[in-house]
Amino acid sequence: MQPKKVYNDYEHTLRIKQIRTPVPAQQTVKIIGRLTLHQVEGFGSFMIFLASGLRQIFSRDLRRELVFRQLEFIGNRSFAIILLAGTMVGAVFGLQFGEIFRIFGAESMIGAAAAFALSKELAPVIGSFLVTARAGSAMAAEIGTMRVNEQIDAMRVMAVNPINYLVTPRMLASILMMPLLSALFTLAGVTSAFAIGVGMYDVDVGIFFEKIRFIVAPRHIIQGLEKAAIFGAIFSATGCFKGFHAGGGAKGVGRATTEAVVISLVTILIIDFFISYLQFEQAL
Repeated sequence: MQPKKVYNDYEHTLRIKQIRTPVPAQQTVKIIGRLTLHQVEGFGSFMIFLASGLRQIFSRDLRRELVFRQLEFIGNRSFAIILLAGTMVGAVFGLQFGEIFRIFGAESMIGAAAAFALSKELAPVIGSFLVTARAGSAMAAEIGTMRVNEQIDAMRVMAVNPINYLVTPRMLASILMMPLLSALFTLAGVTSAFAIGVGMYDVDVGIFFEKIRFIVAPRHIIQGLEKAAIFGAIFSATGCFKGFHAGGGAKGVGRATTEAVVISLVTILIIDFFISYLQFEQAL
């Protein structure tokens, strides 16, 4: 009788395991739910972080010397790459538009097309990409290193608000400098398009600028500057957020830096579509 009882207990245990073992569909739903909750939680944490950083802009405790230091780091040190990229992009657009407009005998529209595309779209987007790669990654790496070395915890012990000290100056400097860098990008691009149009396609100088004045309105330039300011807030907040929550030593800092750059670039492209749509609706 004893062996039979052991066999019955084994069979009962096997049935319980079969009942408790989830089917593949349940596992899939569980994985999707876990990932969704993780993403929602991360987005909520980021929005709270962003709101905290923006709120500290109006705080009396904001250190001006830190803001000026970040203005120099984000703006002055990005001057060369913005100028070079704007010149090359404008020259390429001058060549491409020149070949297209030559078919219709409308070479005089080179400047207008280049100025419109640069001021509304290319200058804020490409400029934000360049500054994200240079300054946004540095923000994530610097703050991430401070997190790993427990310097942020030391700030809290010394009654120093790390958001006010580390995050807000970078966000404010990015918001202020990106419109200026975008305007510089547009100016460099239009200048190189002017050189291509006048030098290679014999466009009259007066007609070149008259077409720009006819096509490009002041509101188009303002809309591009608005985009640049928003993009500056996006990549600075993302870089600081990823660095602020980095962990795992040097490998974790590297991972946070990579994620900050990739997420910033993708987010800028997504937000750019919605901003363009809203601006288009306002124009109508």
